[in-house]
Amino acid sequence: MRVLMFGWEFPPHIAGGLGTASYGLTRGLAHNGVEVIFVVPKAYGDEDQRFARIVNASDVEALYSGEEYTNELWKKVSFIQINSNLVPYSSPEEFSTLGETAVKDGEKKIRTGDAWRERYNFSGTYGTNLMEEVGRYAMVAAQVARDLEGQFDVIHAHDWLTYYAGIAAKTVSGKPLVVHVHATEFDRSGENVNPTVYAIERAGMETADRVITVSNLTRNIAITKYGINPDKVVTVHNAVRFAENSDEKIQRGLDDKIVTFLGRITYQKGPDYFVEAAAKVLKRVSNVRFVMAGSGDMMHHVVRRVAQLGISDRFHFTGFLKGPEVNRMFAMSDVYVMPSVSEPFGISPLEAMKSNVPVIISKQSGVAEILSYALKVDYWDVDAMADAIYALITYPALARMFSHKGFEEVTGLKWDTAAAKVKKVYEDMVATH
Repeated sequence: MRVLMFGWEFPPHIAGGLGTASYGLTRGLAHNGVEVIFVVPKAYGDEDQRFARIVNASDVEALYSGEEYTNELWKKVSFIQINSNLVPYSSPEEFSTLGETAVKDGEKKIRTGDAWRERYNFSGTYGTNLMEEVGRYAMVAAQVARDLEGQFDVIHAHDWLTYYAGIAAKTVSGKPLVVHVHATEFDRSGENVNPTVYAIERAGMETADRVITVSNLTRNIAITKYGINPDKVVTVHNAVRFAENSDEKIQRGLDDKIVTFLGRITYQKGPDYFVEAAAKVLKRVSNVRFVMAGSGDMMHHVVRRVAQLGISDRFHFTGFLKGPEVNRMFAMSDVYVMPSVSEPFGISPLEAMKSNVPVIISKQSGVAEILSYALKVDYWDVDAMADAIYALITYPALARMFSHKGFEEVTGLKWDTAAAKVKKVYEDMVATH
């Protein structure tokens, strides 16, 4: 089985869980005998290519032809200028400056029917020209599908940024398409959905032969909010990879308990609920410190709230962490909290559990579907969250039980197993295509 896969990021250059999941899946697929060609907008040359062949879209000289791009797909691909920095799971505030400025050269050349070859230098980020890059990426994907004709059996596109790319590759090659839903616009923005992103997500799911969602929670959203046929939506839960340095020992240099929040500081992740729960815990015990590791649009709000509550001396902001820094943070932690308002899955609790850290997660997360040894609370119930934190830092036997049982549980959640399910989806598509 050979797969042409489109992603937006690949380790070590990642901004969140999307890149981590993509890498884990490619490793798992390789172990299941699946060959993966992984296309990213911008490759840096230091990506791990032991399990996937990396194609740098910025190196592809694509043929742009007005006659080729007059079908319905390309009418949907508009080049839009966005004047704010976006991340895959961004907030309503980060979408607020969405503009509708067309990119002149692209539209003129498509309309006039001219044909020309050109490389497009993608930024590989979530910056000011994100939607332009999404459209360009689709055109490059069509060229990649032509260049690799006969070298792949299935197309796999990760999240909305690559859905048009997957559709383009399917249009050119006729091969079956699976889109992988790691998050939806309803997760990022609640009910204030961005219509442009929603339209891309719906087009991708409708065009796909199969839709893979990372949880039953997300599967239900795909069916009810996007009108997708339930028969073609399959849930494959994410997993966790045990790195070689997962047993690293860290000298903390203090006796206080450490409770950690690690993720983007945005509405979706519930950082404000973590702060409120922290204040309640500190009214009962003093030998505890709270760490918020990450960055995001709610940072200033959270810092102000910490100051208002008078807990600044017990609260620490590390900024964005990556790679070994994340491992060290987990190694220093006594409790990990993920209070997400809406979390399609949530890999970070699994990473904490593999570091023997007991975890508290919101019931509004996909990962709650598969974990038995995690304390689960409603994200909005800060009293219950505070009680759970207090119990884990106050009663050592309880913390040891959740640490030990949690480690055992997460050990069974392997990417090889998830990849085997994805491979079965591929085989079923090819058989019925």
